[in-house]
Amino acid sequence: MKQGKQSRRHWIKDTLAGTAGAAGLVALPRERAQGSVAPEPELTFVLVHGTWHGGWVWRDVRQRLRALGHQVFTPTCTGCGEREHLSSPDVGLDTHIRDIINVIEFEELDNVVLVGHSFAGLTITGVADGLRDRIRHLIFFDALVPHDGRLAAIPRDPDSGEWPKWFQERQTRFIDGYRMVLWEDYPVDMLVPASEEAIVARLKRLITTHPMRQWTDELVLDNGGWAGLPRSYIHAVGQQYRMSSEAMVGPARKPGWHFVELDVPRDGMLTHPELVTETLIDLAQRGPAVAP
Repeated sequence: MKQGKQSRRHWIKDTLAGTAGAAGLVALPRERAQGSVAPEPELTFVLVHGTWHGGWVWRDVRQRLRALGHQVFTPTCTGCGEREHLSSPDVGLDTHIRDIINVIEFEELDNVVLVGHSFAGLTITGVADGLRDRIRHLIFFDALVPHDGRLAAIPRDPDSGEWPKWFQERQTRFIDGYRMVLWEDYPVDMLVPASEEAIVARLKRLITTHPMRQWTDELVLDNGGWAGLPRSYIHAVGQQYRMSSEAMVGPARKPGWHFVELDVPRDGMLTHPELVTETLIDLAQRGPAVAP
């Protein structure tokens, strides 16, 4: 998927959830002659990677956002990416939430556009719960939207308290019993099409293990998480292998969300960085979809 004129002028389907008949085609910002979008007021982005990735996955988007004058942070969570050496059985969801909270607090950030990819939807919800007054907008990038009844990536059986059988079987292949390996369970098509040879090679170089407890720990919310905050969902409808399920996406189709479909794979920030950049800016400038 090359970034030519057609992809840069790509039209997106934008549905304001809960508004009857609101689905329609909306053009992204027009380009300047130099090939960049029109300058916008400075925004502050914190982009959080998903499972098996690191802050590196946002590099191309980060470069574009900064070139447009925005402030961007792409932290890597403990036990992932260049911080894989810090992985341990004790690293879990709360660790990743604290990783991102610390970036926001120590960089003294306010009015933050907080973006989470894949199961980092749990992480950014926990961050928003603790720092509600610092969040401008939450954007779930093909991510799990946690809600009552689903506050962990791998929920336990309500009767037995056990994890699903398929996950218990998968755990037998984890390194040291807790470090999850992408390639043991999924093909590269889970992230991008195999035809994207350069990106596939990069993924095979940079993908690391991921601490199991970021999936299995249950999110604890004291302040409502994402509820009441301006929020958006980007659904990667170009994903060909195991598109994200309605169990992940469904809550974002309800009133209170900006819901956008992009014709990109799950790792669309790698295959379509310009389109993703434009979409993040567009969503970041919106207020609540409806009264929260």
